[in-house]
Amino acid sequence: MSTDGLTEWAYPLAESLLSEALPRRWAHSLGVAERARTIAPILGADADLMEAAAVLHDIGYAPDVAKTGFHPLDGARYLREAAHADERVVCLVAHHSCSWMEAEARGLRGELETQFPRQAAHLNDALCYCDMNTTPDGTPTNPVDRVNEIAGRYGADSLIGTFIRRAEPEILASTSRVLERLASTVRQPM
Repeated sequence: MSTDGLTEWAYPLAESLLSEALPRRWAHSLGVAERARTIAPILGADADLMEAAAVLHDIGYAPDVAKTGFHPLDGARYLREAAHADERVVCLVAHHSCSWMEAEARGLRGELETQFPRQAAHLNDALCYCDMNTTPDGTPTNPVDRVNEIAGRYGADSLIGTFIRRAEPEILASTSRVLERLASTVRQPM
């Protein structure tokens, strides 16, 4: 699949998997896609790719998709095997928001990294930025509040709580790199 029409393909797929079964997750995914549109100036030709990955990033939570309980891996496998998605979208979903750290905690890091190569760092940063600057209800937030919300929702001593605290420095660094790129784009003369 080429990136032409990628967003037109991605939205109905994500909606079919999330809107009824997990409406809050669907609202979050729409918000993450909205954040992706706001950073389109730094993505150039990859803007549609990012928006598609953003709206699809959490489909691994869908009851019809969840197999291992690790949503980045489940979502990526579904996108590759059932949806025959663009491989770059598949790999962005697999690695969104520092998922390698959670994969490591679950004993799945080798599986994740063997099956799904990481994409360019600026794309991984962009998807992390979009996800970690969006509340569970799809509204804008900041990464510090988002990390605190996740840790609070799952519990500080849970696997997710421990993972998100471990990932926090990288989440903040990703956000910083995206904001720096946005600032330099704004400063460029037209």
